[in-house]
Amino acid sequence: MPARLVTHRRTGGRIEGLFLEELRPGRWRVLLNGSRRLKIDEELAFDSGSASIRLEARTPEGECEVSVTPIADAPTLLDRVGLPPLPPYISRGDDPTRDANRDRADYQTVYAKEPGSVAAPTAGLHFTPDLLARIAAQGVARADVVLHVGLGTFAPISTDNLSNHVMHEEWHRLPPQASETIQAARTGGGRIVAVGTTSVRTLESRADADGNLRTGDDKTRIFIYPPYRFRAVDALITNFHLPRSTLLALVMAFGGVDLIRNAYAEAIERDYRFYSFGDAMLIL
Repeated sequence: MPARLVTHRRTGGRIEGLFLEELRPGRWRVLLNGSRRLKIDEELAFDSGSASIRLEARTPEGECEVSVTPIADAPTLLDRVGLPPLPPYISRGDDPTRDANRDRADYQTVYAKEPGSVAAPTAGLHFTPDLLARIAAQGVARADVVLHVGLGTFAPISTDNLSNHVMHEEWHRLPPQASETIQAARTGGGRIVAVGTTSVRTLESRADADGNLRTGDDKTRIFIYPPYRFRAVDALITNFHLPRSTLLALVMAFGGVDLIRNAYAEAIERDYRFYSFGDAMLIL
């Protein structure tokens, strides 16, 4: 979703933030930069002047609850006032709306179908309709799963012991058709290749100890880090991730710590591009 928020105080100061979740109609959970200096009940207006948010509550971790005017479902209102949620290391200078239309197209997978994620599943950005058609022509079946990327995916690890890190909940879904496709591949001796850590987290959240998949949807807090026995995934396509991230921990659990460290050293040596619009690796 265009989850990046750019608002203004009555004094004219700009406050940027990120939409996280619609708690109920007209009530959102968001992150706001510099929220500690905001007052409860303070109103922040979007540039268009046709919508605003009012600070209702905040947590010590920086999350805020805001009421929204006018009351509308989040995807509809964000489509009008939100911006693509580009990571902070991609700068648009003093004008956050610069290249917004291009960013909406570029920071989106070609197979996205429904709003929900507040960040793009970046491994999927490498696929085009032509590439997917070429893969299908070689007899590779495709199964679509859903995970609404939230704060849990990109919140940095701040503890020295991975077991002490607490993941935020993220909603996911495994449709029956996807489960049937995956099971047919396994029965036929094929491999399950996950495109991105979001796909891995969805499948591993729905798998039992024997790798059997439960269809349906739920919220997951699964945090995958070494050592971990993968039950549903045989291979992984993934980007090069930020240090001290849960994504890197998952990749190291899958490929092995030493192998992934060597791969990153090679990528640095050869000037690979990292992060959202960067290069990818295939781990077999």
